[in-house]
Amino acid sequence: MSDFTSEFWNYYVIGVVLIGIIGCAVFLWSQGAATYTIGKTTGHAWDETLEEFNNPLPKWWSWLFYITVVFALGYLVYFPGLGKFAGIGGWTSVKQWEGEVQAADANPDGPKKYSQMPIPAIAADPEAVETGRRLYMTYCVQCHGPRGEGSRGFPNLTDNDWLYGGEPEQIEETIRDGRNGSMTANDYLGEDTIRDLASYVRSFSQSDVDPASANRGRAAYGREDVICWTCHGRDLKGSLAQGGDYLTLGAPNLTDDVWLYDPSEATVIETITKGRVNQMPTWGKFLGPDKVHLLAGYVYSLSHK
Repeated sequence: MSDFTSEFWNYYVIGVVLIGIIGCAVFLWSQGAATYTIGKTTGHAWDETLEEFNNPLPKWWSWLFYITVVFALGYLVYFPGLGKFAGIGGWTSVKQWEGEVQAADANPDGPKKYSQMPIPAIAADPEAVETGRRLYMTYCVQCHGPRGEGSRGFPNLTDNDWLYGGEPEQIEETIRDGRNGSMTANDYLGEDTIRDLASYVRSFSQSDVDPASANRGRAAYGREDVICWTCHGRDLKGSLAQGGDYLTLGAPNLTDDVWLYDPSEATVIETITKGRVNQMPTWGKFLGPDKVHLLAGYVYSLSHK
């Protein structure tokens, strides 16, 4: 609440909160001070015989309500809730999160326990895998799915098809440093050439391809003005097959039946025409080396069962 654009809003929030709480207490007091006649009805009736009696509120219920009002006021003194007032307890969600992280890191059975264990050994240790799975379900499941199966635009982690290498060290590097994948747009080639290129690429794994279009695409793929081969290689096996500096490109193998998006003609044409931009976040600084190492072991286990 420290970023109000005007002091008016600070006092506005304070007023709304206090008026609401104090108003509840005043209303409760007014009900307790009202005059009641035990056994007399208010005159309201439902369903012919269901009548509303003019009886006072039970004392135990009234006192519980008063206690909640006192608790609310005490809460607002200790915790933030009154505009910019931070509360005498100094609590913030960031401090709580940092404390929980420190407690987890200090746990002798936590990630630090496996920091010196080789990644293949982590993948073979059921206890380590379970600890890594809990980390995965916290930080990775949103993109790669609960079982590592991936989704549109996010790689499947359970197979042996890797964009940047599936060796233990490469997996750990990917989690620690992140990855930036970029497929350049090729709309300058024209619709006919792009459709033929899509047919050529799809001909390796799909059956609904026009052979004549695929042949034209094969010829176009080797042209100097068509730069697909600079990333995917002359054999279309991807940058991983080319090795060396090409490993950092993350260009996929175009000859298998593994797709980040889907293999339909329309989607492949869209990819070639407009390009794609994918990003794997950098987790090293946020999670720390122990958690990254354990996560790498868990991810490695998904494709080495």
